[in-house]
Amino acid sequence: MEYQKPLKVYAAIVLSMMFFAVSFVWFKQANVSYGPLTIVLSRLIISALIIFLYTKVFRKLVVPDKKDFKYLLLLTFFEPFLYFMGESFGLQYLSSTVASVIIAMVPLVAPVAAFLFFKEKISLKNLLGIFISFIGVTLVIVEIGVGMTASPIGVLLQFGAVIAAVGYTVVLQNISNRMNTISIILFQNIIGSVYFFPFWFAFEKNWFFSTAPDWDAIWAIVYLAIFASTFAFIFLTYSVRYLGITKANMFTNMIPVFTALFSWLILDEWLSVQKTIGIAMVIGGLFVAQWGLKRRFKKHLPVPRT
Repeated sequence: MEYQKPLKVYAAIVLSMMFFAVSFVWFKQANVSYGPLTIVLSRLIISALIIFLYTKVFRKLVVPDKKDFKYLLLLTFFEPFLYFMGESFGLQYLSSTVASVIIAMVPLVAPVAAFLFFKEKISLKNLLGIFISFIGVTLVIVEIGVGMTASPIGVLLQFGAVIAAVGYTVVLQNISNRMNTISIILFQNIIGSVYFFPFWFAFEKNWFFSTAPDWDAIWAIVYLAIFASTFAFIFLTYSVRYLGITKANMFTNMIPVFTALFSWLILDEWLSVQKTIGIAMVIGGLFVAQWGLKRRFKKHLPVPRT
């Protein structure tokens, strides 16, 4: 890394994580007036327009060939389609903080997929990290002496998003060396919009047109599109170029912390001592699992898309 670069690089990766984290809060704000399908479809369309302009101006656009197009269709089916279905509908039942803690387990579940699809061994550090984080998630969603405080439906939907994100990494193996990241994201957003449109038309079109404009919710959607779906990935791509995937990926551990902070500042969500300990254990488990990790599969591990 060049001497003058470090500050810019670390600022970029931290901003990226902050945008991913606050997206859980912006979704909650937008969901006050608009349905999850409306929110997701809108942010995908807006983000696609922004990224298309970016790729044209900086000549970054890589058009997929026919053999890659089938992988893009499957890639987009996992993420954003299944991922956002699970995350967005799950957020209707869970707090922003609880949802972000579950999504943060993507890097822990990925080694299981690496073992199943690529026959790569799961190290003791991976297993220990998974165990610690699992205990942490349990502390977040189950209150001692009370029982499960988080909605089981919401938890299942969020874990569905985690599985979808891991499926995304498996398919990504086939095209990541032929298309740049920004082009993949662009075509994901375009194809994802096509996937979501029939569902939006069938289930939320009337809701959307019968709802009076709520500018706070509209601006939340715009923020999601600009910052979470666009700049977060541009900053992430920039920082990965200098830090490498392994170091950059460790910054994903900051997402639940930032989400808890933004949820407290903006949504007045309160965290109990037990949940705070649970979040710390999830983050600790992530660090244990990723520390010193040297796997080929790791280089394509995605940051949770929110």
